[in-house]
Amino acid sequence: MQRSSSLHRLLLVLLSVVLLSAGWLVGTGLTLLVALIPLMIISENYSSSARDWWRMCGWAALAFMLWYAATIWWVWIASPLGPIAAGTVGTFYNLCAFMTYHYVAKRGPRALAYTLLVSIWIATEWAYNSADVMTFPWLLLGNGFSGDIWAVQWYEYTGIFGGTLWALVSNIAIFEILRTRSTTAKVRAAILLVAPIILSLTLLYTYTPTERHTEISVMQPNVPCYIEERIAADKYDPTADERELMSKIPATSSFVLMPESTLAYLPAVGSVDEANIESIAPVIRYLYSDTLTTTKAIIGASTVRHYGATPATETARHSDIFGWYDHFNSALLCNADGNVEDIYHKGRLVIGVEAVPLKELFDLFEVDLGGVSGQLGWGKERKIFENEGVRIAPAICYEGLYGEFMTGFVHEGAEVIAVISNDGWWGDTPGHRRLFDFWRLRAIECRRAIARSANTGISGFISPIGTTIGDTLTWDKEGTLTASVELRTDKTIYVRYGDWIARVATYAAILSLLYYVAYRTRKRNHLVE
Repeated sequence: MQRSSSLHRLLLVLLSVVLLSAGWLVGTGLTLLVALIPLMIISENYSSSARDWWRMCGWAALAFMLWYAATIWWVWIASPLGPIAAGTVGTFYNLCAFMTYHYVAKRGPRALAYTLLVSIWIATEWAYNSADVMTFPWLLLGNGFSGDIWAVQWYEYTGIFGGTLWALVSNIAIFEILRTRSTTAKVRAAILLVAPIILSLTLLYTYTPTERHTEISVMQPNVPCYIEERIAADKYDPTADERELMSKIPATSSFVLMPESTLAYLPAVGSVDEANIESIAPVIRYLYSDTLTTTKAIIGASTVRHYGATPATETARHSDIFGWYDHFNSALLCNADGNVEDIYHKGRLVIGVEAVPLKELFDLFEVDLGGVSGQLGWGKERKIFENEGVRIAPAICYEGLYGEFMTGFVHEGAEVIAVISNDGWWGDTPGHRRLFDFWRLRAIECRRAIARSANTGISGFISPIGTTIGDTLTWDKEGTLTASVELRTDKTIYVRYGDWIARVATYAAILSLLYYVAYRTRKRNHLVE
């Protein structure tokens, strides 16, 4: 009997993993609306004993770890420790919420257990999303709807934490149908499932585009992402492909985007010295076509800033020759004369490749987390690039996972968002496809059009309602695209208030935990039944 019961629980765990993973693997996250029900069924059939708590913890941990393994395994290609660290931290956060729910459901009011499941889950997602270094918010439940933009247009009010809230309350509502079989539970579940979709479709079909547009071009050179691979492929001139593509850009474009790392580690130059930025003017002029006199280029570069004898930042490195300095993953605004008009430093760094967790400890034991950059400098300022009155945000790659971070560009006046990326580190895996889809959610949250240039897949344009504009350049394709994109100056509720749902959930979690402590105290004193 015990063996059969364990097999049944294992099947429920695997079902939960499949339902949780669908939004990141097959393109629809609607399965998230029922993904936790198998785990809740396992919980329901355990007792309140400490032994059963640990058994439930084991099954839940297995489900969450397999979910991470199924969806972020490709991070291994760039950073071997990356998926292990991200999966461990993420599983811990998920367990905090689910095991609190399990514990309280056995000892307190069920409504309180449900409240704690929702509030703690969102609060821990917010913690994972907001941390400076130990952050990898890939599997926040709200991100799972990136393939269902028709159903989440209300992200302009809530951001992705609204999606997490929808997923959690839907699981609870449907589980209540299984538990009570009541008509009230069925009606409540139907409303919670259908009402957000009706609201989303209403917003989608009543959306009114603005009349202001600008023409933007993106290029996808499809060259190796590692400098060693370029040299091995006889790419001694790392900008030759970009120069050829630049000749295909129409002169009517206000901006042309070149991928992240376009000007990384140039021969005889190395990283671009920001104090001597004019040294790369010949390279920029070489890139430009003679016809592009008014078009400005947004170019990815590796830049360095020297501080001399003083470590000016917490990320600064030391060289016996140069003293203290920082490397930055940067976007340069350049003109046809070869001048660099402005520099933006990436403000959200990839854990394990660009940002080293517990840096002092890893430096002490000389631990290598993989990648090519090590600890980079942090960009602290959201900048806006401008050309002929068009104000554009120069976002870089991984920053697309952070909704509230992106709203900072809109607050600074961005009318459209430019994204430069280099997704070649991960190969032809779900990684680069989901990262493009996450930008659909950012478009909805901010109601801004997005132009995206990647080294190899996926480059293209996204409208303020999250749909693609025209064609896209997929994996292993080379070419250029040009589109007329919408310019907007309005600010959504989400832009104005950011992750307000997560903040409310955090307060609710604290108050609910305090209420549970008071409830147990009163019960021990026989003040409640």
